Amino acid sequence: MSQYSNEINLRRTFAIISHPDAGKTTLTEKLLLFGGAIHVAGAVKSNKIKKTATSDWMEIEKQRGISVATSVMGFEYNGHKINILDTPGHQDFAEDTYRTLTAVDSAIIVVDSAKGVEAQTRKLMEVCRMRNTPVIIFINKMDREGRDPFEVLDELEEELKISVRPLSWPIGQGQRFKGVYNIYEQQLNLFTPNKQRVTEKIEVDINSNDLDEQVGADFAEQLRNDLELVNGVYPDFDVEAYRRAEVAPVFFGSALNNFGVQELLDCFVEIAPSPRPTKAEERMVEPSEPKFTGFIFKITANIDPNHRSCIAFCKVCSGKFQRNQPYLHIRNGKTMRFSSPTQFMAQRKSTVEEAYPGDIVGLPDSGGVFKIGDTLTEGENIHFRGLPSFSPELFKYIENDDPMKSKQFQKGIEQLMNEGVAQSFVNQFNNRRIVGTVGQLQFEVIQYRLEHEYNAKCRWEPVHLYKACWIEADDEKELENFKKRKYQYMAKDIEGRDVFLADSGYVLSMAQQDFENIRFHFTSEF
Repeated sequence: MSQYSNEINLRRTFAIISHPDAGKTTLTEKLLLFGGAIHVAGAVKSNKIKKTATSDWMEIEKQRGISVATSVMGFEYNGHKINILDTPGHQDFAEDTYRTLTAVDSAIIVVDSAKGVEAQTRKLMEVCRMRNTPVIIFINKMDREGRDPFEVLDELEEELKISVRPLSWPIGQGQRFKGVYNIYEQQLNLFTPNKQRVTEKIEVDINSNDLDEQVGADFAEQLRNDLELVNGVYPDFDVEAYRRAEVAPVFFGSALNNFGVQELLDCFVEIAPSPRPTKAEERMVEPSEPKFTGFIFKITANIDPNHRSCIAFCKVCSGKFQRNQPYLHIRNGKTMRFSSPTQFMAQRKSTVEEAYPGDIVGLPDSGGVFKIGDTLTEGENIHFRGLPSFSPELFKYIENDDPMKSKQFQKGIEQLMNEGVAQSFVNQFNNRRIVGTVGQLQFEVIQYRLEHEYNAKCRWEPVHLYKACWIEADDEKELENFKKRKYQYMAKDIEGRDVFLADSGYVLSMAQQDFENIRFHFTSEF
């Protein structure tokens, strides 16, 4: 048993989250670089660097310089097995990020030093708080002129409602940025800036004159004063309080120039929690249990454009996952075997023989067997809860633009909707398909991916809708009567559930008044 529990303790699974453009993908690249998984780091936006970021592998991501889908990457570092999930920052893809947060044990929040806390950061922090996920904060872009570090720390405390404790401290900033002092290990590491490779570092004792020689007397004085202040203001760092999600350690640095990234990684490996128990509807599932359980938190269509394959990502919650073993798919009650489960490095994948709790395994999903939130076990009947789908805010009719390609069109829509990119409803009145999304960008992504991945063209037509709500009632007759009365506003979602499409707030409130016994839901999990 000891070997098994040892494997669990070596796992670290975390997500990198933030507001758009704070530098998540760049930080992921650098972590992979230090972990030896890649030898040259790519950049998201750059004229001189030809290599794009490893985690942004979709065509559309390379063009726009933004992340559209969460990518999963694993590597080994200092004897630990690390799984990173790089998430999209744009709120149009927020659902993807929320779901990802269900599958990780801790998170790193990236904050731009000049802009401080932004809207999306607050939202994500709320989701972390719902699940008591421990967070580490990385204040990025110290190589640009920004605000005073103490100011940024106060803002973090105030806005994210969590106490902070700096574990590294910047020396200078902007043009004068010299490096980062590591408070956690009490040593100074000076790097030469290099955007694509790891450079050697020098260790310096802080109280010696050596420091003055390396960074100059002014900076040395400033650093000693700052550290005195930090140690006076903030309480000592307590690892247990961090794991209970009461305190957030803060690191400073510049992901682009490799400053402060290694400090973050070294400390993270040491203090971050190993896989935690997962809550199922029936009971708590401990990672140390001998029997395998896991759930699907994300589905990606078309990872390999030559094969129309979908891959379902499964988070292992307990026990050991083995290749070719029979596992029970709870929702449809079938036993399944997986001959080629894979582990990922963004798009590059390798077949895996076994996986332990905390790992993320890609399972080939042909014929749409999986849906987000499905549970796999060795026979026990338990259900893990995924995150709900929220009621969409923008709606459009989607039409097939090329009648010769109707088969490709159908398949594309089905796979993309199973991914959870958007939601589709079929109107019962005219049988037209309506796509609902959270943001405008998603329509463009769907159109682009249909054309480039499935070879089907679509066009959008406007439809005037206010809200989609899922309805249910205890009395069947009442429900039937409602559906007759509101016939032209009724639709079905992918699962075949009844959805009422209200075209204005007034229509919705009238329907709620007229039919008191019918319950209207704005999330799909009711």
